[in-house]
Amino acid sequence: MIKLIQISDCHIDDQVMTMGVNTQENLKKVVKKLADYEFDVMLISGDLTHNGTPSSYARIKEILAPINTPIHVIGGNHDNLIQLNTIFKDNILNSTKLGNWQIIGIDSVQLNKASGLLTKEALNDLDQKLSDSNSEYIIVVLHHPIVSMNSSWDDNLSLENPEDLLQVLNKHSKIRCVVFGHAHESASFNHERFAIVSCPSTALQYNKESRIGFNEFTLHDNGQIDWTTQWI
Repeated sequence: MIKLIQISDCHIDDQVMTMGVNTQENLKKVVKKLADYEFDVMLISGDLTHNGTPSSYARIKEILAPINTPIHVIGGNHDNLIQLNTIFKDNILNSTKLGNWQIIGIDSVQLNKASGLLTKEALNDLDQKLSDSNSEYIIVVLHHPIVSMNSSWDDNLSLENPEDLLQVLNKHSKIRCVVFGHAHESASFNHERFAIVSCPSTALQYNKESRIGFNEFTLHDNGQIDWTTQWI
């Protein structure tokens, strides 16, 4: 059994106040709460920083320092991928194995655009990784929502070509879950083959939820996956 913690959209900046909230203090609250948890790995699904400055990446790394489990990150539309790949070079998620499970990351970020897009190359690469996997069960992670959020969120800011992604995903029976951030909202969606789960932000939510939070997943050896959102 694997315990996985997902956080997202931290939006750490050089200024403590970002989008009207103290994103640094909010992330510290999350890290402090996680001190009471036993888990095996942390996943950060994009927008670690708000403006992508080197100092903001250094700051988030400092705030995350009490986390003593492996941390895997992917970039979001607010991230500077050069800085992210420099300062978090040992944490960038391509693919990682956890017992019977494998987590595969996809880059859905477009330059200077809030919405996401998966290129043909990215889709072909994902298809190949899924085909080559010798793990029993797989989780796929990207930054952008792949389904309509059915909320006040503007779906035009989500993944622009979700049908292309789903066409690839539906070919592979090992997939148990697709997770993402970006929408600053906790939600889950029905799919005939796998779960689809959205992670809340550690900074603030875009809906009427006033709390900050993170997702906690339990990955069972038999392929069952359970999750819950923990709020602060």
